[in-house]
Amino acid sequence: MTPIQKTAAQLAGVAILMASLSFAAVPFYDWFCRVTGFGGTTSTAETASSEILDQTITVRFDASKGRDMPWEFKPMQREMELRIGETGLAFFEAYNPTDRVVAGTASYNVTPDSAGGYFTKIACFCFTEQVLQPGERVQMPVTFYVDPEITTDREGKFVHVITLSYTFYETDLPVEEQAALALPTTDAVN
Repeated sequence: MTPIQKTAAQLAGVAILMASLSFAAVPFYDWFCRVTGFGGTTSTAETASSEILDQTITVRFDASKGRDMPWEFKPMQREMELRIGETGLAFFEAYNPTDRVVAGTASYNVTPDSAGGYFTKIACFCFTEQVLQPGERVQMPVTFYVDPEITTDREGKFVHVITLSYTFYETDLPVEEQAALALPTTDAVN
């Protein structure tokens, strides 16, 4: 192998390695955020906390939309005070004022970032795509608690207010919905 061929092979190997690492970066970053709470990423649980403290914390709710999302979207309550470890239930309302079916997916985060790993969702509308018919209005629940471990965290123990924020983005309709909309309507002929 000539020096030029050897250099070209090495450069091709570096390019393949870089492309592979770029594809692995997104799932790795997602995993890292979920494990550590980095960037306000919340935890999830199947059941409520087994420990409830006398100490309270205020949870505020915020809602926004992506630039092209036609829905109206808002929290049904602005804030609630809970004991740490107590299960909370909050509702958000979405309304589709258009004359077409619109699908949406919510992204979420918690601030301050130091509380992200301790804010635990049990059930949430953000885990699945939401599809609203024209003129449809829905209330979507989120069930959560703040993990009592927050009181022993170096930074978390100073958190007294947590803000849970959702942003809805329009997404393509699921294949089944697209197929249903594409079916021709036939009028009966007598």
